[in-house]
Amino acid sequence: MTFYADLHVHSKHSRATSRDGDLEHMAFWARKKGVSVLGTGDFTHPEWFGELQEKLVPAEPGLYRLRADLEKQVDQWLDGPGHQPKVGPGPVRFVLQVEISTIYKRDDRTRKVHHLIYVPDLEKARALRESLARIGNVASDGRPILGLDSRHLLEITLQSGEGSYLVPAHIWTPWFAVLGSKSGFDTIELCYGDLSGEIFALETGLSSDPPMNWRLSSLDRYSLVSNSDAHSPPKIGREACVFHTEMDYFAMRRALKTGESYGGTVEFFPEEGKYHFDGHRKCGVSLSPEETRRYEGLCPECGKPLTLGVMHRVEELADRDDVPEVRPPLAAPYRSLIPLVEVLAEVQGVGPQSKAVWQKYEDLVRRLGSELFILEHASLEDVRRAASPLVAEAVSRMRAGRVLCEAGFDGQYGTIRLFTKEELRRGSSVGILFDLSEAESTAGTAGPTETLPGDRTVGPGLPADQPANAESKAGTAGPTETPQTHGHGLLDDLDPEQRAAAEVFFGPLLIIAGPGTGKTRTLTHRLARLISEHGVPPHECLAITFTRRAAGEMAERLEKLLPNRIDRPAAMTFHRLGLSILEEHGSRLGMAEPLRVACQTEGRQLLEEALGTSERKATRLLAQISCQKRTVQAIASSPGVSAAAPDAEIAAALDVYQQQLHARGLVDFDDLVVLPVRLLETSPDLVDHYRSRYRWVSVDEYQDIDPLQYRLVRLLVPPDGNLCVIGDPDQAIYGFRGADVSCFQRFNDDFPSARTISLVRNYRSTRTIVDASLE
Repeated sequence: MTFYADLHVHSKHSRATSRDGDLEHMAFWARKKGVSVLGTGDFTHPEWFGELQEKLVPAEPGLYRLRADLEKQVDQWLDGPGHQPKVGPGPVRFVLQVEISTIYKRDDRTRKVHHLIYVPDLEKARALRESLARIGNVASDGRPILGLDSRHLLEITLQSGEGSYLVPAHIWTPWFAVLGSKSGFDTIELCYGDLSGEIFALETGLSSDPPMNWRLSSLDRYSLVSNSDAHSPPKIGREACVFHTEMDYFAMRRALKTGESYGGTVEFFPEEGKYHFDGHRKCGVSLSPEETRRYEGLCPECGKPLTLGVMHRVEELADRDDVPEVRPPLAAPYRSLIPLVEVLAEVQGVGPQSKAVWQKYEDLVRRLGSELFILEHASLEDVRRAASPLVAEAVSRMRAGRVLCEAGFDGQYGTIRLFTKEELRRGSSVGILFDLSEAESTAGTAGPTETLPGDRTVGPGLPADQPANAESKAGTAGPTETPQTHGHGLLDDLDPEQRAAAEVFFGPLLIIAGPGTGKTRTLTHRLARLISEHGVPPHECLAITFTRRAAGEMAERLEKLLPNRIDRPAAMTFHRLGLSILEEHGSRLGMAEPLRVACQTEGRQLLEEALGTSERKATRLLAQISCQKRTVQAIASSPGVSAAAPDAEIAAALDVYQQQLHARGLVDFDDLVVLPVRLLETSPDLVDHYRSRYRWVSVDEYQDIDPLQYRLVRLLVPPDGNLCVIGDPDQAIYGFRGADVSCFQRFNDDFPSARTISLVRNYRSTRTIVDASLE
């Protein structure tokens, strides 16, 4: 089998690491990245070792996996099979791994060398940890610093038992590596002495790639590995190894030792590493080795010694002038990749940590598979469909190595770009797409076409939004009129009334739209115009509707209207919106993390067990509880309106039901609106936060809103805010679920500056049918 392995990571117990560095989050991110085998990191740390003992169970030889309940938790975080990666599917396997820093004197020089140690079972890890604890402090840092000679550390590793081995870490890093310019050695043999023959693999680090290492004939006998050295779970998989073996610790070790069945590495472009070039970070000086020699190793700004980078050190030790034409015997394939968030950030012109980038990242992983699968194997046509032609072109260029590099230096990461600023400027106006013959000619050739997964549920156990979409697709009965057109603009396909509505920019807007008049069409064209012509940031736009099907249709229309943008307005149901609010801020209500939503069957069973009643009665009570939660809660929050006291039996059942949900860390479908309303009404700072985040809010099928949902809308949008609602009070069909047409009628009272526009042209039905429907 073929799989990715990332064998150098750190837990939350190492310095400068994320507090999310636990096994569950590691497994979660490894699944997203497509990594099947992951290092545990830090097994010498006492607390972390205890956690490994508690949470891991044996799997294949020399490998571990999470306990079943924890694997289930990770599955729930991933929302089930919709996130199953295309490469390395299934639960993550763990390898016991630790990085050790050694600082010692040798030949009148201070040596600082980092090492990766691997053992096949917890008993050997315990023995090694106890041996090292007698030498130095292994409890203060997950990556302990020991006053221990590298050769001695290797000897202790080998003595811990059969199968244990050591790999020198990021061998070129100036300050902390076996070949580093500041405190390393000139050869592996000088470092490990008579035991150097026990070293069979070297970690290249972020600032070098295999061809740079091939310039040293002394390294020909080693397998070259690359790993993420992740200090936070989202960094997992940024570099990784590929194995064509069984998922087995000893098979992987054998592949590294012999080169057989070792598939090589996926890596940074080495220029992105933070020690690739020479330089002086304080002065902003970055120099190639040749330039450094010209300045005699001194910073041209301040005159102090430059930090010599990896490229300089490679040239200093190389006995080959260039990369050899014939690769060394153990040379394995390698591919240089750019992290997907960096690709998306460049295309969008925002930072890699922006909300828009991560929203698109999540969407692509959901639709196409793991990050490594997308970067290496997904067909360009699939990427084009799921993202945009520009993203597909970016992936094509990355795979071909057609990149623009600004090399990292003196601890500052480099920058790898795929487009010039001019190309991106033209790309925003579609011009770039006519110059990209390369993307057109290679589309679909990089891998098999994948079937896109189905709709993602909004939470574990959460049913599809109900009720079903009230409006069937336009055109079912054939249009009776054709909209007027006025040229080639975004709104030119709209009729005069639709166009007038779509041209409204600021303030509240009520659009009264009869049957078949193009409600969703008008709404999406208006949003697209706000973004493309008025420069409204897409992430400040929120479109709300009532079913996942309708939200999906809205998202598809926006994708067509905004084909060259990777970030588009969020289109979601009320319940999905409520879930996102609770996921971000539910802790203020004392809610469990991760949030889990009870399905209707689970809710009924809770009532059956708590009340000792029949399935039939529990079903009836659950329906009444749902109605009670949606209506009484909403009425109670409306000023000047008193809520009728609920029936005693329903009130008692409601209390028991809520207690059972809370005890199990659950919420139900109705809570996804009830609780966000409660949260926002008691948190003025959150109201300000969401009003700043979503400055343009649109609601489709507004006639179907219930009082509680209306309350949520009013919390999200101030009276003079940019709110657009569209619907037809004569089409309200969900009164049985609490929909209240009076919310439609109250709109102008609550938003006094609102404009009202009516759509009157029907494109779906004949005049006779329309007239009949309005009688």
